[in-house]
Amino acid sequence: MKARPMTDLSAPLVRRKARQAKADAAAGSAPPRRHIPVTRIALGLVALIAIGVTARIMLVDDPEGGRPSATVDIAGSTPANSIAGAVSVPPGGVTITADPEMFPVAPADTVPETADTALIDPAALDPEMLEETEFGAIPRISGTGIRPFDVYSRPSSTPATSGGKPLIAIVVSGLGLNTEGTLDAISKLPEEVTLAFAPYGKTLERTVGAARAEGHELFLEVPLEPFDYPENDPGPDTLLTGQAPRDNLSKLFKVMSSFPGYVGLINNMGARFTASGADFGPMMEELGARGLGYLDDGSSNRSLAPQLARANRVPFGRINTMIDANPARAPILAALSDLEKQAREQGYAIGIVSALPVSVEAVTEWARGLGERGIEIGPASALMVGEQS
Repeated sequence: MKARPMTDLSAPLVRRKARQAKADAAAGSAPPRRHIPVTRIALGLVALIAIGVTARIMLVDDPEGGRPSATVDIAGSTPANSIAGAVSVPPGGVTITADPEMFPVAPADTVPETADTALIDPAALDPEMLEETEFGAIPRISGTGIRPFDVYSRPSSTPATSGGKPLIAIVVSGLGLNTEGTLDAISKLPEEVTLAFAPYGKTLERTVGAARAEGHELFLEVPLEPFDYPENDPGPDTLLTGQAPRDNLSKLFKVMSSFPGYVGLINNMGARFTASGADFGPMMEELGARGLGYLDDGSSNRSLAPQLARANRVPFGRINTMIDANPARAPILAALSDLEKQAREQGYAIGIVSALPVSVEAVTEWARGLGERGIEIGPASALMVGEQS
């Protein structure tokens, strides 16, 4: 029998593979690439990461995973604010964890011993009336029940002790932003004039120290949300409606740490905020718990400040007249004359003026002859009603 020639179909499998390889090589084909197990490698990496995280949790006693945290004594030694108390941990501390960019920790307020700041009233730095927070020291009622409002108010006649003599208080706002302008106003204004400082000045230690050295009573301006916010913006750390009370209290504490020794707070804008009891209420509770007063600038008739101040035992006053709404000498003097009439009619009146040079000059000129007209000028605290003792 004649043997059949061997073909690719009848050749053994090994020979067929060899022939195919020779044919591919002759045709210039590249050998097949080796397959890399990408999926297996990825699963292996995930497993290693999981093992590392588990080991860290088991071996390192850090429930926050290394995130920065700060302890804030929100409720203070005499907690009375239900909002602050709800987030406190006995004995009054609460740990707030946040990214450093969200809540930058400012150093505690320091007062260098210079010619200007060394004259600050020592009571302004009394540790019994200061509470340390992540932003710095803020006022509080002392362990013996003494309030900042009582300590830092300038002694003066009140409507009850003036013997029927009309009383007027003048508040100068917006101080501290311009160092030289602020120092000039302090040197010219009568010491009975009340000074309100913005929290944003870079030289507040110097300007506030000069003001206290001259005997002025101080208020701190707090930025509150107006109706046209953010088109009209009172500044950083503005307290806003619709925010969690804890967030607004954090902003409030940051503002309150700007400098020591003030009687209370006065609003900077805030028509929307002061009309919202849900948002304004926790702030007023905190002022009552810390023994501070509140002065309303009188710009909004919808403000709930009188009711909330009464409910929280906060010394309260309301500005009667914006003196330099028209910032020129003649209109300013006319507004001061109207303020005198109000004082004669109701026994007292409070006016507010900005720190413009023309306003400072006009108020200084007007105050010189006030006593001869039978009117006494005094600090704003003397004309604030409510729980004053």
